[in-house]
Amino acid sequence: MNDDERFMRQAMREAVEAADAGEVPVGAVVVHQGRVIGRGHNQREMLNDPTAHAEMIAITAAAAHLESWRLEDCTLYVTPEPCAMCAGAIVLARLPRLVYGAGDPKAGACGSILNVVEEPRLNHRVKPDAGLLEAECSEILRTFFRDRRGRGNGGQPPVDGARSHS
Repeated sequence: MNDDERFMRQAMREAVEAADAGEVPVGAVVVHQGRVIGRGHNQREMLNDPTAHAEMIAITAAAAHLESWRLEDCTLYVTPEPCAMCAGAIVLARLPRLVYGAGDPKAGACGSILNVVEEPRLNHRVKPDAGLLEAECSEILRTFFRDRRGRGNGGQPPVDGARSHS
């Protein structure tokens, strides 16, 4: 297993943690010099915060760790393609590298419906590496939403949490 796969698997573990808490299963890690310095999973429901996306939480933790908002020597690994808000944060944090698993044809802002991270009018651009462990990242989301649709309990997670094949 190469480093990219190893770090994406850590992001996938974060996504499963989100699913187990009844959150949309998105996970992210920020890596600097071969070490995870920020990690996060969606916490919108728990925090009642529309900005509590996995990427935002991981970026904030990494910036605190480095004591700098500039994450110029870091890589962000995230299970699905980031949304517009998170793509904007990636650009603003000056992240040089983004690796994501599954594309997002409904909200993806790194090439699917928008391409914020490569917008030439912005002061920083990132060429995303897309599709790493794509099938496994997609399956985490698919399982969560299949389980959620199958419940008639207002979308609450089952007692034993959402399951994944990761």
